[in-house]
Amino acid sequence: MAKVRFRKVPENEPRMSAKIVEELDLPFEIVESTAPYSPVVCNSPHSGRSYPAAFLAQTRLELEALRRSEDTFVDELFGDSVRFGVPMMRAHFPRSFLDVNREPYELDPRMFEGRLPPFANTRSLRVAGGLGTIARVVGDAREIYDRRLSVDEALTRIERYYKPYHRELRRLITRAQEFYDDAVLLDCHSMPSNANGHDERPRADIVIGDRYGTSCASMVTDIIEDTLRSLGYSVLRNKPYAGGFITEHYGDPAAGFHAVQIEINRALYMDEREYRRSARFEYVRTDIGRMISKLAVETARGIEPLRDAAE
Repeated sequence: MAKVRFRKVPENEPRMSAKIVEELDLPFEIVESTAPYSPVVCNSPHSGRSYPAAFLAQTRLELEALRRSEDTFVDELFGDSVRFGVPMMRAHFPRSFLDVNREPYELDPRMFEGRLPPFANTRSLRVAGGLGTIARVVGDAREIYDRRLSVDEALTRIERYYKPYHRELRRLITRAQEFYDDAVLLDCHSMPSNANGHDERPRADIVIGDRYGTSCASMVTDIIEDTLRSLGYSVLRNKPYAGGFITEHYGDPAAGFHAVQIEINRALYMDEREYRRSARFEYVRTDIGRMISKLAVETARGIEPLRDAAE
């Protein structure tokens, strides 16, 4: 049975289900099962909905605008994982406050008073786009802050939340790999139904990102894609999302670490404007559980090694 820390949220929960908190007493949690370990680990880094009051006081945006960065309800969609011995790690802090799917120090010097440490990565494409470890913008490039932050505040967020998060994620993955020789990290995300306001073309239902075949054995991606297609979903690989920092950082197939990013079209399971679960939410949740169960069973039997590049 799953530990009691996981709460199934009722369907009639109010629209603004985000919480405003004084302190992030529980910045993230790991939901585990008493069943035997699985080689699979689920991670939901962007589904956090607990907004520190001090953070909101610094912003120029209303809460609803900040929520556009959330992978709302993704932790719940993958929540059945614990039934199959698959732990789920999920952030409670929001992505607009701190993004753990970035390098630890991808920081924009224009955002801060004072000098950033010399090891900060200030020139990545993500920083240029305003989406570093501490984001500058949300949604359609809307600026989050009305003034510069102190460098100390940035470093405090990284030390207090980012580093402990990744320590625990690494521990879960390493534990799985020690039991099974291979570990599979599912990095769980959602995507808006349209790329932007000028693109009305519907996206695929699900996008699987494996860094173009470099972050995991093809067997892993094949199981995920084949299972989801058999359930009626349209699936693409690596376009437009090939996987972010977590997929790249933790994916090392030669060492027995396989990482895959999964992006689910929000139109499948929620009302994107009202932040509500749609009538299909439980249907999609059940199908995601079927995929996780299939992946857990098949990978526990062993993962075929990557083909030699010379072949």
